[in-house]
Amino acid sequence: MRDRDKVVTAGWLLLLGAACVAGFLALVRFFVRTEHGQKIDTIALTGNSIGQARIDDLVDTLLNAMSVVSLAIAAATLAFIALIRGRRGLALMVLLLIAGANVTTQLAKAAITRPNLGVDVERAAAGNSLPSGHTAVAASVAIALVLVLPPRIRALGAFLAAGYTALAGVATMSAGWHRPSDAMAALLVVGGWTAAVGLLLLLLQRRTDHASGREAHPASAVLLVAAGVALLLVAAVAMELTEQVRDFDPDELGRRRLFAAYAGGAAGIGGTAFLLVGALLALVHRLVPQRAPRGPDAPGQFERPLFGDREPTTVVLRAQPPPTARTRPPAPVFTPPTDTPTIRAGAAEPPTVRLGATDPPTVRLNPDDPSPPSPPR
Repeated sequence: MRDRDKVVTAGWLLLLGAACVAGFLALVRFFVRTEHGQKIDTIALTGNSIGQARIDDLVDTLLNAMSVVSLAIAAATLAFIALIRGRRGLALMVLLLIAGANVTTQLAKAAITRPNLGVDVERAAAGNSLPSGHTAVAASVAIALVLVLPPRIRALGAFLAAGYTALAGVATMSAGWHRPSDAMAALLVVGGWTAAVGLLLLLLQRRTDHASGREAHPASAVLLVAAGVALLLVAAVAMELTEQVRDFDPDELGRRRLFAAYAGGAAGIGGTAFLLVGALLALVHRLVPQRAPRGPDAPGQFERPLFGDREPTTVVLRAQPPPTARTRPPAPVFTPPTDTPTIRAGAAEPPTVRLGATDPPTVRLNPDDPSPPSPPR
């Protein structure tokens, strides 16, 4: 991926991380440290009594499924999916995200003290409950799922992840385990770790990796972000309505006021979850880009990945040159040597026959022969 694209992506991740840290500190300062914030949180939590008996079984089933064992199984499964895709670095980052977010949640819960300001005396003895551990478990697994899924089903996975995270956060409030601010703070912790892991993924990329726009899901990301903003606006309106009755005892409020406060808390949790997942979906194609094929880039060589976009295992097809007609070599030409001796079969002149009285006839077969002729017998 180009250096300019990396810088832009890193800037968005830093902005996401800074927003999560600032939001977390703002929640702690207002909803934990001030009487004003504690009252609004308490009214919203008291509203969970409306219709609680109807959803108790569903809520208990959802929350009881979140345990250390189930978290370990989910983390191992997600890391295995990354390994199948040939992404060893991504597998390590997924484990780091899940472990870091949940450990940070528990450390923050132990480090933050909730002052007893005379609000919600019954729950004050339990101490601080911000951030929510169950919400952190659900959100970290959901974010990791979006990171490891192949691009073809990533958008669908993002919607499921956002819905599951929001449902888990609202369930903690419905069960009376956590206030709305507790669940929202847990989501912001996971968001901070998402930004940190995203920066590490950028550092682990190769120079040949390519962030393809075809793997992006801009419409789905915009839809998730828009839904998150809309839910946060609903939460703001509900908070303004609750502000009008914050000095009243929650037990003295009517069902409409309690339901408005409860619905506002649920909208705040859902809006934060949808915003977080939508922001990740907008950047994930740059955090987990396409891998360039290894080996020499010989012409006529093509690589087809197996298992979606798995990079190490490839099938190599080599283009063969077209067959050419073979030419028959020329026949050898025989050239006689120049020093071959010449065989003479006979005389150059015909034999001469002489007839005379005194001399017998002489037959010369070879006139060049100097020896005297022999007389006839």
